[in-house]
Formats: sequence, structure tokens, C-alpha cells
Amino acid sequence: MLPSHFIFLDTEFTSFESPKLISIGLAASTGEDFYAEVPFSTTSVSPFVRDVVIPLLNQDSDAYCQFDELNVRIRNWLTVVRTGVEIVLCFDSEYDEILFRSIFDGYPPRSLRFRNVDGNINELLRHEFHVKNMLPEHHALNDAMAMRYAFRESLHGRANT
Repeated sequence: MLPSHFIFLDTEFTSFESPKLISIGLAASTGEDFYAEVPFSTTSVSPFVRDVVIPLLNQDSDAYCQFDELNVRIRNWLTVVRTGVEIVLCFDSEYDEILFRSIFDGYPPRSLRFRNVDGNINELLRHEFHVKNMLPEHHALNDAMAMRYAFRESLHGRANT
């Protein structure tokens, strides 16, 4: 069995009723990070997203790309990060997994294993990360890095395929 490392995934999206990707953050257990923002319709966002998430975006940055480009950008980043080990893509919300899979039209790279780690995130440590680093919550990369910081493996944790 290959050794594995974890990549923590977080997304921001338009609303729970009609989730469309706004941004994605990936934080590898080896320290590499990935962040991207994609175009979205502001008419379809929830009030929370309009008031909290959108002000944290920087759509003029190098992170901004068309949704169709995201597939290639993530595949290229994964090629650099993978380096011969199994990758377990960790998320704490099913929305994150669904939106990630949508980037690849439902067929993400076969080398990835998916795992919901909601029960393995120490919420006090997650909060500590944001405070200590003065990084606001509800920004996809900040939240992915906070998840990486707060992840605690349990004896019962198993990767899902």
C-alpha cells in the first residue's frame, strides 16, 4: 500500500439551495496550497454569501480563472503535490465534495480518494488558526489551511473511495 498524504478541501459557493462554485482552496499536508476563484452570478447568491464571502474575494488576482480552466489548474497542481503517494482529499461538507467533482464533470482524477473528516476536526484548533494568523473565516483557502491545522486522526478514520 502506498503511503498517503492528505489534501484538505474547502469551497465557497452561491447558496445551499443552488450551490455553484465561487472559490476553492486546497491545503496539502506537505505544506503546498492551491486557491482559485471562478466567475459566478451575484443574483444567485444568498445574503450570507453577499455579506460575508464576496468581500473576501480578490477577483483581480492570479487566482481568478474561468471554470473550464480550473480542471487543468488543479490537475497540474496535483501532479506537483502527488510525488508517488496516494492522495486523500479531505472535506468536512458534502457540498465540497460535490463541487470538487463538478470541476471534473463528475470524474475526478482516479488517484484521489475522498474522505469526510468532519468528525476529525478540532473546532478549537480551527478557531485558533484563524485568530493566530489573523485570517478571516469563509475564505476557501483560509478554511482549508485551518482544517489542515485542526485535523486530528482518529482510530476509526478510514478513507472512502
